[in-house]
Amino acid sequence: MRAISLYNTEAEEVGKLDINEGSFDGKVNEPLLRQVLRMYAANRRRGTASIRTRRDVRGGGRKPYRQKGTGRARAGTIRSPLWRGGGVVFGPHPRDFSYTLPQKLRRKAIVSALNIKFRDSQVVVIDKIELKEAKTKEWAKILAAFKINGSCLVLLDEPNLDVQRAGRNIPNLSIKPFESVNAAEIYEHHKLIVEKEAFKKLISRFKS
Repeated sequence: MRAISLYNTEAEEVGKLDINEGSFDGKVNEPLLRQVLRMYAANRRRGTASIRTRRDVRGGGRKPYRQKGTGRARAGTIRSPLWRGGGVVFGPHPRDFSYTLPQKLRRKAIVSALNIKFRDSQVVVIDKIELKEAKTKEWAKILAAFKINGSCLVLLDEPNLDVQRAGRNIPNLSIKPFESVNAAEIYEHHKLIVEKEAFKKLISRFKS
C-alpha cells in the first residue's frame, strides 16, 4: 500500500489516501493501451467520405463521337474515369469504422492509463467538489489553485448538474461521472481530478 495526498478545492492538503499497489504498481501495458486507443479513435470516425462513380456523375448519356474514322481512341461516354470530370474509380464511400474489444481488455487499458498519470504525478484527488454557486468562475478558481493550464478531466462520484454546467464554458475541461470514463479520455487529458469517493470506487473495481 502507498499513500497519496488528499486535497480540498483550495488546493490545501487535508489528509492521505491509500492506493492498492497490486493494481496501481506503475506498470503500463503499452501494446494493449495502444490497441484500445486505436479502437476509440476508430469509433470516433464519422466515415462520411464519399465520391461519385461514373454512374453518379451527371451527363455522358450519349456516345461523344463515332466509333471509327476519327483517329481518336474509342469512347462511349464523357464521364469515363479516364476523362476529366468523369467518375472516380475505387474511391471512398460511407462506411462504419467502429468495432469493439472485450470489456476485460478495456478495463486493463484504464489501469495502464491511470498508471501513466500516477507515474507522471498528474492525478489530483479532492475530498469533495462543491461549488458556492454554479458559475464558471468557481471552476476557474479551482483550476487556478492547482495551477492547471492544460486539458483536465474531472471524475465525479455521482452526476452533479451544477458542477458539470459550471465547467462547460472552460476550454479543455471535461467533467463526468467516473463510471463512464474510458482509457482514451484518461490518456488524452493532461491532468486528472478525482473525487475521493469516486477514486475509492475506481480503485476497488481494479483491486487484485
